[in-house]
Amino acid sequence: MAGRKNSAKTGAPGAEKASSKNNAASQIKTKQPSEAPSKSIAKTRASSASRPSERNARAVSDKQRKIQKEIDDAEGNKVVKPSKSASSKNAKSGASQTGSRPKLPLPAQHQLKPGLESEISPRPQFLAPDYRGSGKLQDCVAIITGGDSGIGRAVAVLYAREGADVAIIYLDVEESDAQETRKYIEREGRRCLLLPGDVKDAAFCKKAVEKTVRKFGKLDVLVNNAAFQEHAKGLEDLTEEHFDETLRTNVYGYFHMAKAALPHLKRGSAIVNTGSETGLFGEPTLLDYSTTKGAIHAFTRALAGNLAPKGIRVNAVAPGPVWTPLNPAEKSADKITKFGEKTNFERPAQPEELSPAYVFLASNACSSFITGVVLPVMGGTTGGAA
Repeated sequence: MAGRKNSAKTGAPGAEKASSKNNAASQIKTKQPSEAPSKSIAKTRASSASRPSERNARAVSDKQRKIQKEIDDAEGNKVVKPSKSASSKNAKSGASQTGSRPKLPLPAQHQLKPGLESEISPRPQFLAPDYRGSGKLQDCVAIITGGDSGIGRAVAVLYAREGADVAIIYLDVEESDAQETRKYIEREGRRCLLLPGDVKDAAFCKKAVEKTVRKFGKLDVLVNNAAFQEHAKGLEDLTEEHFDETLRTNVYGYFHMAKAALPHLKRGSAIVNTGSETGLFGEPTLLDYSTTKGAIHAFTRALAGNLAPKGIRVNAVAPGPVWTPLNPAEKSADKITKFGEKTNFERPAQPEELSPAYVFLASNACSSFITGVVLPVMGGTTGGAA
């Protein structure tokens, strides 16, 4: 149900009681993503082309694709769509929103950046059908960057199931994914605000926060999750443009959003950052990305100490390999088939296996005495970035 009114209270995350309406919504069997209404990419691009923030976001995706093309051309990588036979085989094996986890080998595929969840095979599992909401974030308001797909989408759905209204930030070329995510948030009985734009732009970040507060009346939780990732075989292959894009998206973006959100956060609010196992162990072909994730971990710990006197908690989740659009838009078609093979479970995580950790760190009912933590969810003690 859209347009649900916030509580008059400015209570922090973790209210212990959920409304009967929200609990009822969380019990309803959720439909498959293919059943959710979505607009074509061409149509959504055309309808939004006149908005400056989205024109800027389109320029970002163009730049990211330029960087990707340089790597792909050097390595002979081509855009590859998953074959119908591979998709059908995965579907028959039970790899859907309900059922078993997809197994390796995954279908060969390679997308243009930033990647679309609607074009991945098998579709990432994000609905967490076995998860029941209990009002951990009742009548709270959250902003999630990169909330259109992958981990961000899974977190948005569970936040809504726990009673929060959600604003998501994404690039304009991801509009179709964002619209689908909005449908699932509203299906949980909460409201969703779509905010296309570039987190590297401090002015945009400030406007996004202001729009969220105007729409929902407050802000309780910030999830920094948007990221850019593109491999390079060696240091000599990593251009300054490539390095700069990664640092500005992954580090500056988190800084800009945290700074924009801070005036609206209060005692009991929370910031949850997305780190990575690469920030803990490093990944030889992801020099720039590993650098940014290590910086995010340090930023999380330092900011936690800085904001503790204000009663604002800051934590991070460090995922291992997760099946999201980030990966088919980064790895070559042949390498994606083995993605996640080095984890103890010999597969990548599904986004719904990460999202409960974000609920835990956002809710005072779960983590009121936890701050400065980098929580590893890696499928083992060392994960498996490759």
